[in-house]
Amino acid sequence: MKRGNQGRIVLVTSATLTEGRRIARTVVSKRLAACVNIILSPAESFYTWDGKLERAREYLLVMKTAAKRLAKLEREVKRLHSYDVPEFIAVKVTEGSASYLEWLSSSVVKPRE
Repeated sequence: MKRGNQGRIVLVTSATLTEGRRIARTVVSKRLAACVNIILSPAESFYTWDGKLERAREYLLVMKTAAKRLAKLEREVKRLHSYDVPEFIAVKVTEGSASYLEWLSSSVVKPRE
């Protein structure tokens, strides 16, 4: 077990599975995230928007990235997302498998960096 200091888990919801897959493919191919898991069963979300209680079915994307990629990842998610204010919650990884954390870090570094 290794202490993590740069790893981040980012939670994003999408309106459709198609949108979630498009976001996932794009951010991984651009090396903004090492991996994106999409929970295939939609979540039922309740939230307030424009002063009204809303309910929606959404797909949860769990992205693994590094702290240094967060700003670019957020910009890309916002660019691709259909929501005015997409969910983008980053949680610091405090510990994890040394080999996984090393893979994560190397996966989001562009070859010339």
